[in-house]
Amino acid sequence: MSCSSHAHVEHHGTALVTEARGVLTDAGEQWTDMRARVFDALANRDAPASAYDIAETLSASEGRRVAANSVYRILDLFVRTNLANRIESANAYLVNSHPGCRHDCIFLICDHCGRAEHVDDDRLTHSLREAADKAGFSDVRPVVELRGTCAACN
Repeated sequence: MSCSSHAHVEHHGTALVTEARGVLTDAGEQWTDMRARVFDALANRDAPASAYDIAETLSASEGRRVAANSVYRILDLFVRTNLANRIESANAYLVNSHPGCRHDCIFLICDHCGRAEHVDDDRLTHSLREAADKAGFSDVRPVVELRGTCAACN
């Protein structure tokens, strides 16, 4: 679903989990215990996390080894169903706080603390798609990553 003109709703806590579960099941996928644990581990991080970070968190909390490959498969599913976004330059993932709404990704990434913030600017990404179209590219998926210093680290 595209949300170019809407009242943008950011979900947090149990509302985020409820929204994510609904989006995943609407996509014909199951909300399994393992998927719920991976989502929870990702949602409770302040900075983007790799599959290895999530596997380590789950392994510690469950007292058994959780394979990073299993986590990668779940994270890939989350990206496909819009529950998470992938930070390309860091090979890390960030929970999508508005999973029922698709936008192109624009990330602001702090070089000091590693925090990443997802912002939407459909005008910017429309311009990028238009430029790609003029250059003969199709099926473009704009991913914009801006690095700098966040307000907390200034």
